[in-house]
Amino acid sequence: MTQTTQTSDLPAAPEAHERPVLPRRTPRIHRAWFVAAVAFVTIIGAAAFRSLPSLLIDPLHREFGWSRGTIGLAVSINLALYGLTAPFAAALMDRYGIRKVVAAALTVIAVGSGLTVWMTAAWQLMLCWGVLVGLGSGSMALAFAATVTNRWFTKRRGLVTGILTAAGASGQLVFLPLLSWIVEEHHWRPAAVTVALAALVVVPFVWLLLRDHPADAGLPPYGAEEFVPKPAPVPGAARRTLSVLFSAARTRPFWLLAGTFAICGASTSGLIQTHFVPASHDHGMPVTAAASLLAVIGVFDIFGTIASGWLTDRYDARRLLAVYYGLRGLSLLFLPMMLGPSVQPPMVFFIVFYGLDWVATVPPTIALCREHYGDDSPIVFGWVLASHQVGAGIVAFAGGVIRDESGEYDIVWFAAGALCAVAALMSLVIRKRRAASQPLVTAA
Repeated sequence: MTQTTQTSDLPAAPEAHERPVLPRRTPRIHRAWFVAAVAFVTIIGAAAFRSLPSLLIDPLHREFGWSRGTIGLAVSINLALYGLTAPFAAALMDRYGIRKVVAAALTVIAVGSGLTVWMTAAWQLMLCWGVLVGLGSGSMALAFAATVTNRWFTKRRGLVTGILTAAGASGQLVFLPLLSWIVEEHHWRPAAVTVALAALVVVPFVWLLLRDHPADAGLPPYGAEEFVPKPAPVPGAARRTLSVLFSAARTRPFWLLAGTFAICGASTSGLIQTHFVPASHDHGMPVTAAASLLAVIGVFDIFGTIASGWLTDRYDARRLLAVYYGLRGLSLLFLPMMLGPSVQPPMVFFIVFYGLDWVATVPPTIALCREHYGDDSPIVFGWVLASHQVGAGIVAFAGGVIRDESGEYDIVWFAAGALCAVAALMSLVIRKRRAASQPLVTAA
């Protein structure tokens, strides 16, 4: 007599979407490097817009009669939202995944940049260029690089951080000469459309190739000896972001890192990236030549940032920051003497030197956030990045106002150099944390 098995008492097989991804043997080339490559290309696409603001100050001033202070205010809104969005984007990546957040951010960048071709009033510039692109690019900020690095790597984090940070410079290198030529030959509107298309082109790569966590591929993080299960989505992204901020704000390292990074933003994105081209043009240099110099900064920034990541894996991040800020401030003090109608050897030296130092501060800053704040470090770094962009926004606006009132930029260069000296001293007083960091906020 055939015995029948009672299946009603047996546990039901899990649905396909509930089945855990079983660990697989690590391939010769770890999947983490492919994810880092996709992130690199994604940041390059988002960086296209970052190349445009300094090229549009004079064309918008001529066409609409807007003051440089008004245009600088739109840039300030963009830079501030770029920073303030970053910590919330990091939390949203924990909730919805990296791929969805990044794809949506690139789409918002494309919409904001594309809509500028129809603007006729300054408030439209601030809405499209400032708010929409600021929100989109903020979601693609360096907090994205920190999230990818933390999830996919346990070794070579400094190096990978340097590579992903250099992606922004690579985008500047690729797009700045092209956009400057488009602005000179075909006006500024085709340049804005080019930026929108560049952001849209990257979206399919993100959606098809980017993965949220090593567990999605059945692999441990690069450098880890054990498989790490994918954590559950963290609800309450906004609440968690603010909770991490309030907890971090009660610690001294947070304010020191935020202060130094605000000065970093003021002396790079807010000053050089926004005002170097118009300042050079004031001294008789053609716009295309000045834009090409910024592109050269992008070339050497790639080497400098990757080298900084390598150094961060080996040396004290505090001392590295002090050296970077000190040398940057010294170079800014000499910049007014180098500006002229043609490119002379001293200017070439400044461009090379400044390029090596441009965002070399990012890998050691992320390393210090990781050291002090553990698993919450991407969100903490997002808030530190917010201070970077607030500093950049203040100087972008103040630089335009000072130029309108005094007719030159010299005061801005000297003030930025002095601030960099302050940042060097602040870096040295950050204490080294010896105990392992724990998350600041425990998910409910």
